[in-house]
Amino acid sequence: MKFSEIEDDKWKELAPYLDTCLLPVTGMSGLESPPKATACLEQLRDMMDMVEIPFRGRVVTYPACHYWADGLNFDEMLAKWCEALRSIGFTYIIVATANATLELTCDAADLVLRPTADGTLPQPSEVTSAIRELWS
Repeated sequence: MKFSEIEDDKWKELAPYLDTCLLPVTGMSGLESPPKATACLEQLRDMMDMVEIPFRGRVVTYPACHYWADGLNFDEMLAKWCEALRSIGFTYIIVATANATLELTCDAADLVLRPTADGTLPQPSEVTSAIRELWS
């Protein structure tokens, strides 16, 4: 479920059931051509689908963080975003990226989903198992 689908007056009622937040990270530099940017977003969509589709009704997808700048402490910013999301009521935070070159670490997240070094996305069954394990 997308964050924008939740009406303000319904959040308190739905919050106990929507305990998991998906925070997508595209990890683009800004130097991508339009076709390359499109490919990056399509790969991220494929990763997100493995979480959003089977777990609709329990996972809320937040807006993606698209750009990553060398030299900035992105992991620190990501940790602060995770802590903020937890402070508004999410029990579990899942960070997902489809960018194999992104050196993404986030101790504040409960689960980080990423492709292998060669860019292969995890199998849907692996993602499902990791999320179910997180919840158990």
